[in-house]
Amino acid sequence: MNEARIDKWLWAARIFKTRSIAADAIKNGRVTIQGVNVKPSRMVKVGEVVSVRKPPVTYSFKILQTIEQRVGAKLIPQIYENVTTPDQYELLEMNRISGFVNRQRGTGRPTKKERRALDEFVGPSLEGGDFFDWDDDDDDDDTI
Repeated sequence: MNEARIDKWLWAARIFKTRSIAADAIKNGRVTIQGVNVKPSRMVKVGEVVSVRKPPVTYSFKILQTIEQRVGAKLIPQIYENVTTPDQYELLEMNRISGFVNRQRGTGRPTKKERRALDEFVGPSLEGGDFFDWDDDDDDDDTI
C-alpha cells in the first residue's frame, strides 16, 4: 500500500482517538501537509511531513509507512517519525506550568485545588477586611 487517506492514517497512527475527530480536525484547518490545508480524503505518501495543530503545540510527523488499519502502540515507531521542533515542547511545558492562570473562557470553574493554588499565586488572603490593611487604632476622629 503506497497511499492512504489522511483521516484514516491519523487515526491508525494513534494521533487522534477516532477517525471522526481526525476528520473534524482536518476540516477545521488544524492539519496541514507542506504548509497547505488538506481535505480528509487527501491521499498521503511515504516521506511527507504532516503538521497537526493541537493548541498550544503544532506537532510534525514524517510518514514512514502508510496504513489505514489501527495498529498497536508498540508498532508506532515504524509508522511515523516525530519531527516536532524542541521549541514547541518548550511552549507546551510553559503552558503546563501556568495552565491554571490562563484558563480559557468556558472551560468551567476551577477545582478546589486549583482555586487554592490560584489564591496562593495571586497573593495573601483578602478575607476579614484586610484589603487596605488599615489599623483601627489610628482613629483621629475620636479625639476632640
